Amino acid sequence: MQGFEFSTVGRIVSGFGSALELSEECRRLGVRSPLLVTDPGLVSIGLVQPVIEALAAAGTHVTLFDAVREDPPEATVLAAAELGRVQGVDGVIAVGGGSSLDVAKVVSVLLGGNQPLAELYGVDQVSGPRLPLVLVPTTAGTGSEATPVAVVTTGETTKAGVSSSVLLPDVAVLDAGLTLGLPPAITAMTGVDAMVHAIEAYTSRHRKNPLSDNLARQALSLLAANIRSAVSDGNNREARENMLLGACLAGQAFANAPVAAVHALAYPLGGHYHIPHGLSNSLVLPSVLSFNADSAAPLYAELAELVVGRPVPGSEEAATAALIAALIELIDELGLPSTLSEAGVAERDLEMLAQDAMLQQRLLVNNPRDVAYEDALGIYRSAYGEVR
Repeated sequence: MQGFEFSTVGRIVSGFGSALELSEECRRLGVRSPLLVTDPGLVSIGLVQPVIEALAAAGTHVTLFDAVREDPPEATVLAAAELGRVQGVDGVIAVGGGSSLDVAKVVSVLLGGNQPLAELYGVDQVSGPRLPLVLVPTTAGTGSEATPVAVVTTGETTKAGVSSSVLLPDVAVLDAGLTLGLPPAITAMTGVDAMVHAIEAYTSRHRKNPLSDNLARQALSLLAANIRSAVSDGNNREARENMLLGACLAGQAFANAPVAAVHALAYPLGGHYHIPHGLSNSLVLPSVLSFNADSAAPLYAELAELVVGRPVPGSEEAATAALIAALIELIDELGLPSTLSEAGVAERDLEMLAQDAMLQQRLLVNNPRDVAYEDALGIYRSAYGEVR
């Protein structure tokens, strides 16, 4: 075994109703006036107000920023930071999906130090401190509550990431009650996203280690065993709790053993077609795994049983084929589009998408098999017309 490093969130609190006890986490961190970052949809359905009221009842003054939208642009990040600065907040809380959590991470750095946003992009570019940070996910997908990365939309079709251990929160609060009743399509897309995190972390070419491996396997086991129940019955408490924990464990895994070609090829789909990130991953997942099969069969074979739900006899190649077939079947059962054409992607754009995917070298270097432009184009073509 080679030496390795492993970093993760400072504290994890899990349990139904735990989001209503954020005042205790604020007390531990010395936070009295936090900025609460969320999106208007969660406010409109009444999910955020009980959290604010519980904080207020404990004497914590909350400043609400509820303008986060999917794929948040720089303007949203800067507006949240400006509100926090004007109000003199001393901490940041996020309640929401990955977009809200990502905005909160960056805002905590902007408010805690003097670096401008433009200087934060890239790997380990954060030089200053941040404000205390508490993240409360409302979807079981991104695992952002356990990762040191935030993604910001920088142009019409471009995104940039901030990657720094400084972004790891002080506390992640896993309250599955906040995910009850989440629509089936969102549950399916975010759940597959989390499964991809686990699969790619387990097969990552760089920084794969015993801790990330165990987290990835446990995450994939929980997610594969519960995603159907969570999609078919949005109020299944056990399934929701297992999905939320699985997404967090997958986040811890890929925060240390980074994702690869599935994500690299998914990002252009989001940038050009605004396809939700989890669905983008789902659309290219089987084709990427098939492309990787010759190089990653020993590792894919180790994961097959977790997704298939029973031991898979035979060779590593047979187990890999069973893994891919099980994922294709799952995507179909969840009611997600199974091809790029079905998702509205134009065949004439495949070359452009492949060119954009090649810009994601920070991800492609982690793939079990090297990916050249022609490879990326071949994967897109497979995903475009593949009948599943």
